[in-house]
Amino acid sequence: MEPMGTHLRRREGLGGEPEERPSGEGNTETHRAPDLVQWTRHMEAVKMQLLEQAQEKLVELLDRAIWEAIQSHPPQDRPLPSPHPAPLSKTQKPSFGRRKVFVVRKSLLELVLEFDLLIFSFGQLPLALVTWVPMFLATLLAPYQALRLWARPRAGGAWMLRAVLGCVLLAAHAAVLCVLPIHVAVKHELPPASRCILVFEQVRLLMKSYSFLREAVPGTLRARGCEGIWAPSFSSYLYFLFCPTLIYRETYPRTPSVRWNYVAKNFAQALGCVLYACFILGRLCVPIFANMSREPFSTRALLLSIMHATLPGIFMLLLIFFAFLHCWLNAFAEMLRFGDRMFYRDWWNSTSFSNYYRTWNVVVHDWLYSYVYQDGLWLLGGRGRGAAMLGVFLVSAVVHEYIFCFVLGFFYPVMLMLFLVIGGLLNFTMNDRHTGPAWNVLMWTLLFLGQGIQVSLYCQEWYARRHCPLPQTTFWGLLTPRSWSCHA
Repeated sequence: MEPMGTHLRRREGLGGEPEERPSGEGNTETHRAPDLVQWTRHMEAVKMQLLEQAQEKLVELLDRAIWEAIQSHPPQDRPLPSPHPAPLSKTQKPSFGRRKVFVVRKSLLELVLEFDLLIFSFGQLPLALVTWVPMFLATLLAPYQALRLWARPRAGGAWMLRAVLGCVLLAAHAAVLCVLPIHVAVKHELPPASRCILVFEQVRLLMKSYSFLREAVPGTLRARGCEGIWAPSFSSYLYFLFCPTLIYRETYPRTPSVRWNYVAKNFAQALGCVLYACFILGRLCVPIFANMSREPFSTRALLLSIMHATLPGIFMLLLIFFAFLHCWLNAFAEMLRFGDRMFYRDWWNSTSFSNYYRTWNVVVHDWLYSYVYQDGLWLLGGRGRGAAMLGVFLVSAVVHEYIFCFVLGFFYPVMLMLFLVIGGLLNFTMNDRHTGPAWNVLMWTLLFLGQGIQVSLYCQEWYARRHCPLPQTTFWGLLTPRSWSCHA
C-alpha cells in the first residue's frame, strides 16, 4: 500500500504514454492556472472587440458629419459626391486602392458670420433718417423762436398775442416730436434698430428742449422789462443740440483742437459693438427663444431660459454702455471740442444701487437731478426728499418702458416693474451705508439676474406675437402678453 500523500494518478500525455501526477492540493492548483490564463485571454479578446466597435462607430460619426457639411455647402459646378461607405467590418477586406477625393467644403469649426439679423434690424434706415429731419428742425426753430417772442417788452395786448403764439409754436413742436415718429414707425412697420434711432432722438430732443427753456426762460422774463430783446445766442443753442450733455449753458469748457483719429477710432469701436451685439443675439438668443412659444409652458423651462439669458443679457448691457456712453459720446465731444467728458463714473465698483444709478449714466442723471429732483424739492418747499426721489424713479421708469414699447412694437411692462418696483426697493434698501466687496458681488449678481429676466421675457413675447397673431385686433389683446397663452 502506498501512502496517501504520495499517491499518484496516471494521465495520458501528449505522446500517448501514461503520465503520473500527484493528487491532492497540487491537483487543484494545476487546474486553476490554465483556467486563469484562459479567462484573461478571453477578457483581452472582449476588450479588443469593444475597442474596434467603438472606433468603427466614431469613424462613422465623423464621416457622417463631413458629409452633412458638404451637403450644406454644395459645389456650384458639379454634383455632390457620393457619401463615404460605412466602415468595413472585420469580415470585409479593406480597399487599399481608394484615393482621396478633394471637394469644396468648409472646416467644421469655421466661424460663419451672418448679417441677416443686422440687415433686418436696420431695415428702412433711410426712412428713419428722413423722419429725423423735421424732428430736428422743429426743435431747432420752435423753442428758440418762442423764447424770442416772450423776451420782447410788454406793449399792451401785443405781448399777450406773442405769448400765445409762442405757446402755439411749442405745441406744434411737441406734436411733431411726439406724433411723427410714432406714426412713421407704426404705419411703415419699422424694424427695431430703425425705431431705436427715432425714439432715442425723440427723447433726446425733448429733454434738450426742456432744458433750454427751463434755463433760459427765467432770465428772459427777468430782463423783459428792459428795453430791447435779451435771449441766448442762436449759435449757443445750436451747439447745445449736438454737444453730449442735456444741461443747457451759454458756454462750456472747450479743448484746443480736434483729434480726428480719435473720432474715427470711437466710431469704429461703436460699429464693432453693434456687430458683436447682433452676433450674440443671433447665436445665443434666437436659437433658444425662436421656438420656445411652441412648447408647453413650464416653470422649469422659464427658469432655465432666464438662466440661459443672463450671460447674453449682461453682454448686451456692457456693449450698450461702451458703445453709447463711451464711444459715441466721446466721438461727438471730440468733434465739438467739448471739454467735460465725465459721461459715467466707476459704476462697476458700486456697492449700492443708489450709487449705481448715479454713476451709470451721468448725462441722464444730471437732467433728472436738476429738473425732477431739485424742482420737486422746490415745489414741496424743501421737504419730501423721498417723494422727490420717487418722482425721479417714476419718470425714469416710464421713459424706459416707453422706449422698449416703441422699439419692440408691443407693451409688456417688464422694464417698468423691474425699474420702478424692484429698482426702487433696491435703491432704498441697498443705499450708500452698505460698503465692502460682498455688496458689490451682490449688486453684480442682481444685475445678471435682472438682465436675464429682461432678455428672456422680451424674446419670448417677440416670437409669441409672430407665432400667434391676433385674429381680431382689440385693445386688451394688444395689452395682454401673448407669450402667456401662445402654444403654436
